[in-house]
Amino acid sequence: MPLDADLLLDRRRLKRRLSLWRALAVVAIAAVAVAATWQPDLRAAITGSTGPHLARLTLQGFIGDDRKLLEGLDRARRDASVRGVIVAIDSPGGSVAGGEGLYRALTRIAADKPVVAVMGGTAASAGYMVALPAARIFAREATVTGSIGVILQNFEATELMARLGVRAETVASGVFKDQPSPFRPLTEEGRAELNRVVLDLYEQFVGMVVAGRRLEPMHVRALADGRIFTGRQALSLGLIDAIGGEPEAREWLAAEREIPANLPVREIETRSFTERTFGAVVGAFTKGLVNEWLGVDRVRALWQP
Repeated sequence: MPLDADLLLDRRRLKRRLSLWRALAVVAIAAVAVAATWQPDLRAAITGSTGPHLARLTLQGFIGDDRKLLEGLDRARRDASVRGVIVAIDSPGGSVAGGEGLYRALTRIAADKPVVAVMGGTAASAGYMVALPAARIFAREATVTGSIGVILQNFEATELMARLGVRAETVASGVFKDQPSPFRPLTEEGRAELNRVVLDLYEQFVGMVVAGRRLEPMHVRALADGRIFTGRQALSLGLIDAIGGEPEAREWLAAEREIPANLPVREIETRSFTERTFGAVVGAFTKGLVNEWLGVDRVRALWQP
């Protein structure tokens, strides 16, 4: 049934009032955000970071080199209100440099505050590396972990290019500058040089496991051939400490490090307070605009007299 003219007019008046109040709310929140940016005490009061709490670092998916994440960890290390850090991992791995960066940052925190790691469905390769600074590593029995090793892959498409009648020309400053390359097969000398790099990265990974788990190098090398393990197998091999999740990690922190089990847990933020605030404001404003103009009156509302 079509709406009569009076009802449509009432709806437009109501929407104008709501738009005014929303605009005022956006301005108010923006003002608070700017003030908090310039006033650290106000920002701390708003974010609630002044009280004692545990920090949680959640790592999911590919682990890369993330500058903002490393800065967030450094802030947590220097924040006296952070009593400890829980590292929640659900990652199949990532780059060696990305894993090393987090490993170093967590090692610096572990020198001053307790760090515990909690493995989810997967914590393999670099996902296992970042757990090594923890004083206690927890995993599910079915967690997939391990995969201690380094891999370098490249595809070579010379046969396909020959079939297409395409030929690549390369000018390089040295015999190894273009190796590996998809445009020509890897030479034996090039393979040896790449293997040298991979083995050095591998030795670094093995050294992290030896230091973090306090295991004999020979024992670690026997496991560090890229194999994956279940959480239950990793426990028997000394790669983790216990079966469990975050509740068990909290119990251990309470029993061994005297950190109350009811202490609040807050995520380590990689965005600034201003970024989070303006992002939420813009998101809410956009959602409201879409819902009202497209969801209620649809596009025809733009053309109403």
